[in-house]
This record gives sequence, C-alpha cells and structure tokens, in this order.
Amino acid sequence: MNLTEDHQRKFCVQSSSCLENESTAVDVLFYVSAAAAVFLTVCGNLLVIISICHFKQLHTPTNLLLLSLAVADLLVGITVMPFHFIMLIESCWVFGTMFCSIFNLFLFNLTCVSIYNVAFIAVDRYIALYDPFLYSTKITVKSGLIVSFFIWFLSFLYNIIFLNFNGLFTENNITCPGECMFQCSAMCSLDFVVVFVLPCSSIIVMYLNIFAIAKKHANTITSVSKQHTKASEGMHHTMASERKAAKRLGILVSVFILFLLPCYLGLLSTVLSFENTSLYIDMMNIFGCIPLLNSSINPILYALLYPWFQKSAKVILTLRIFSSESSHINVLPETS
Repeated sequence: MNLTEDHQRKFCVQSSSCLENESTAVDVLFYVSAAAAVFLTVCGNLLVIISICHFKQLHTPTNLLLLSLAVADLLVGITVMPFHFIMLIESCWVFGTMFCSIFNLFLFNLTCVSIYNVAFIAVDRYIALYDPFLYSTKITVKSGLIVSFFIWFLSFLYNIIFLNFNGLFTENNITCPGECMFQCSAMCSLDFVVVFVLPCSSIIVMYLNIFAIAKKHANTITSVSKQHTKASEGMHHTMASERKAAKRLGILVSVFILFLLPCYLGLLSTVLSFENTSLYIDMMNIFGCIPLLNSSINPILYALLYPWFQKSAKVILTLRIFSSESSHINVLPETS
C-alpha cells in the first residue's frame, strides 16, 4: 500500500528538513539512554552465549535453543537497535537507501528467528514433560543444533522472498529523503499469520498443555508419596525440576509475547486500513522499539530466573573462565 499524495508530501517535507535539526539536551539524554540499551543488550547476551558455549554442563537441547535466541538478540543489539534509535532521535534515516534495505532485512529476519526459537523452546518443554523417556533418548544436543540451523535458514529464505515481493530491494523503495519505512502491502497479512499468529498460538497451546501435565504429575506424586515415600523421592525431584524449568520458560515466553504484541497489532491495523500516514509511521517507529528492548530484557530475566546463569556469569566476570578445565566447573545448582 502507498502513502496518499497529501500524506506523502507532508512526510517528505518533514524528512527533508530533519537533517537540519540541531542537537539539544534532550537528544543527548536520548542518545545516552540508547547507548545504555545497546550496551546492556550486547554485553548481556554475550554473557549468555559464552556461558552456554563454554560450560559443558549447559550443553543441553533446551539451552541450545536459548543460545540461538541469545545470538538473535545479540545481532539485534549490533545491527538493528543503534540505527533504529538514531532514526527515532533524529526523526529521519541518514544511512542511505541500500543500508535501509539491509536494515529491514535484519529486522524482519531476527524477529522471525526469535519468535520461532521461543516456539520450539515451548515444544521442547512439552516433550520433556509429556514423554520424559522419549526426550532423554531421542532429543539430543545434535537435534537441538539441527533445529536451530533450520530456524535460521528457513527464516532467512522466507524473509528474502517476502521482502522481495514487497519491493524492499527496488530502487524506489524509499520515496522521500530521510525515510526508511517498509511499505507494507496486502501480503503483510500473510506475514502476520506466519510470523505471529501461528508460532504464538503454538506457544500458548503448548504451555497450556505443559501446565496441565505438570498439575497431573503433581497429583500423581502426591498420591504415590502417601504409600511409598522413599520410592517417590526420585520421581518427585525429577518432575519438580521439569516444572520449575517450564515455569521459568513460561515467564520468559510471556514477557516475549507482551513485548511483541504492540508492534504486530500496529501492523495488523495497517493491513486492515490499507493506509499509511505520518502519524502511523511515527507510532510504528516507537512501537518498533518495544520488541527490540526485549533483547535487552532477556539477559536480565536469565539472571533472575536461572541460577546457572548467575554462577556462570560470576565465573566469567571474575576471569576464572581462563583457568584450566574451567569448562568443567559446576554451574548447576543441586536442586535445579
């Protein structure tokens, strides 16, 4: 869909003059805040990546999906957040037409990768609770690597095709100076279904089943423990650990969806109205920050929810990681 001539003319006038705006104290504050968000995103996700890659105990299928999510968050902090924040503060795009296309490709691809990583984390937890024997014998580190690879590969292929059909790589994609706004066509309804509705519906269904299974297991353990207390201790410990893992990931997933929802509701409103205005563009640029900030929040959630991350981060920050055999340091709490 295209801007109406009146709206497009007004937006172009605003964009062409945006480079002439002088920096103010407010701009300095915004830049400092943006730099802090980028720093937190990059450093926090680097800690997650180093932790999972370095410590042998953390080489599990679930953690490999968390690793894939952390890599996507790290790339968001490097390739998307700085340029998006500059565009917001300066009220215009100053990096040229070609880089605008690359920027949008990274934005759409990394969002898609993140959503499907979270969806497969939900599937992983469901299988672990529904059929622990199948999970322990069939779900391996190798299978986690294969799933992560296909998430990245298929996401990149899908977004190349989708964005090409929407004219992202054409020379007239940017219609006026200082603009880097993806012009969404009716095909965005397809993207809304593929990248938001399907994975988020799967996540919700999986976690409803997960908590139903966890409740069923809790009732079973309670009834068994009345007759065979010692025999039920091992089963109780295992199932309690699985429930804790499911709850932690449930919090992570819930925060992810809440951060993603405003941006996709804005996208859906565009698909339904078929009209872009300068007000809409400003709102979408602001809403677009919310999913990006989720990449900053995730490492904080790991620190709050996962004792293994707290331990591994302490080892890394105190430089004990450089000692011999540091990869075999015990970073898993006994009761997790």
